[in-house]
Amino acid sequence: MNIDLIVGARPNFMKISPIVDSLIRYQQLGHNFKFRIIHTGQHFDSSMSDTFFSDLGIPKPDVNLGAGGGSQAQQTANIMVGYESLLFTSKVDLCLVVGDVTSTMACAIVAKKLHIKVAHVEAGIRSYDITMPEEINRLVTDAITDYFFTTSTIATQNLLNSGVDSEKIHFVGNTMIDTLLKHKNKFQRPEIWEKANLESKKYFIVTLHRPSNVDNLELLNSYLSNIVIAAKNLPIIFPLHPRTSNVLKKLNLNYPNLFLINPLGYLEFNYLVENSKAVITDSGGITEETTVLGIPCMTIRDNTERPETVTEGTNELIGTNPNSIIAAITRVFDGNWKKGSIPEKWDGKSASRIVEILSKLS
Repeated sequence: MNIDLIVGARPNFMKISPIVDSLIRYQQLGHNFKFRIIHTGQHFDSSMSDTFFSDLGIPKPDVNLGAGGGSQAQQTANIMVGYESLLFTSKVDLCLVVGDVTSTMACAIVAKKLHIKVAHVEAGIRSYDITMPEEINRLVTDAITDYFFTTSTIATQNLLNSGVDSEKIHFVGNTMIDTLLKHKNKFQRPEIWEKANLESKKYFIVTLHRPSNVDNLELLNSYLSNIVIAAKNLPIIFPLHPRTSNVLKKLNLNYPNLFLINPLGYLEFNYLVENSKAVITDSGGITEETTVLGIPCMTIRDNTERPETVTEGTNELIGTNPNSIIAAITRVFDGNWKKGSIPEKWDGKSASRIVEILSKLS
């Protein structure tokens, strides 16, 4: 079986890495797997892409489509044209996509139109918020997928509710947690640790990147000022997504305990997460990592496509009202945050389950 593994944006690399490892192991056992890594170039900033290949030991991409930049429509079109041209010259048996970024949807569409089977890792997750670009990507991808690999029983049920044949759905767990558990003992202390005089459990991590949270200057300023007020002078480390960085240039921030830093590599960022007092974020993937690491997590959103991080894990939706931040951080200081548990099959073996299923399909 010849497989294309599609990556394009930062979250994809953590999800694809253990699948690459498992495919290589199966090759060594004599299975007839061939694969190539297709980097669409969706994240063209090296801080959002290149460091993850070295951090996670992923082989260099076989192809880089160089489709980054532009509006979402332009990016989607560039990815589709680039991937179609590649498939015209060298077709494969399976296109495996992960997550819910633009690259996921664009490559799935191209493959399906060329009568190539599509496998979707992290299928079935839903926020039911159609204003989110990721939700559109999920719906479109799952509408044309042939093999669905789910991270939770909730995601499986979402697919069943939408009419997907149960025989096409495989509950395998979370490959991003495979990566977390594999690399946990390799986390690296970043330079900011010394520069900000950080101490374990005595600082906060912030990540914000969603347009609804960062494009409104007044709202973003309110979020940050309330975080600063509630943090009781503890350091706040804020690695900046390029989108957020561009917006913050318009704000004249002057908080001595707020450290705005460049994006970190995987090993450095998770070192900070594991040792933090709490994380404030609008990222879905980070809520999964904090759940497994047992770190209090406050999500500045009104919904989540990963409800198991709330019902079982350490995550809590605190909404988009800036005033809710102070109450949430106060509960962390008071020791009243929930402990949480680890969802079923988030055990580091998800990629092995996926490749075992693919070996039977081949």
